[in-house]
Amino acid sequence: MRLILLALSLLLALPASAATPELLASLDALHARRSEEAAIKEQEETLKKELQAAPEDYELLWRQARLLVWQADGASDARQKKVLGKQAWDVCERGVKLAPQRVECQYFAAGGIGTYSQAVGIMKALKDGLEGKFNERLDAAIKIDPTFDMGAPWLAKGRYHYELPWPKRDLGESAKLYEKALAKFPNNLRANYYLAETLLADDEAKKAREAILKVKQGNVAYDPPEGRRVQEWAKKVEADIEEELK
Repeated sequence: MRLILLALSLLLALPASAATPELLASLDALHARRSEEAAIKEQEETLKKELQAAPEDYELLWRQARLLVWQADGASDARQKKVLGKQAWDVCERGVKLAPQRVECQYFAAGGIGTYSQAVGIMKALKDGLEGKFNERLDAAIKIDPTFDMGAPWLAKGRYHYELPWPKRDLGESAKLYEKALAKFPNNLRANYYLAETLLADDEAKKAREAILKVKQGNVAYDPPEGRRVQEWAKKVEADIEEELK
């Protein structure tokens, strides 16, 4: 009886969603095709329309942030990355207020802060106090569910340890987190890509080559847009590794 009451209390604590299951399924299907310009445009238009009608709908908010983080992650222009990252961060701050116990907006808020920090420069981000805000959201996501989106919170924390300047940088901890994700999700190409970069930076070029080959030869079926993006990025890292091994 106590377990039943606990389950009921958790359900009652979830924010009500005006979005229908069919709408959410449609948005998720569009997200699975996010490498297509038409799918991105339709997702943007649908989210804009639905959020105008229901601006505090958690299910819509985190899906909007998911799209913004994807776009920021792939942006080559620093100004665009900064704008998209800030938008994702702002959207998910609203979501965290609605449902702090849910992993999605904790994680995508951290993703927005992370891409914003990359755009403005890590040293400026540290000076502006963004490290604490990033870790607050990311650590909450890890506590709630580190396996979300194939271990994405672990990967973000590993990348944090990789991107920090000396003496804060911790390549050993970075690699441990990627390996933790890979132990549960061995097909995660981004985990191997990040691991390869970390190993290369840690003077482990031979091990880095093993990791990048897993990206190059990996199956993208688990998430084709993500897999293809990472495989494209991996080409430069592979070249850097081969140069180091000469």
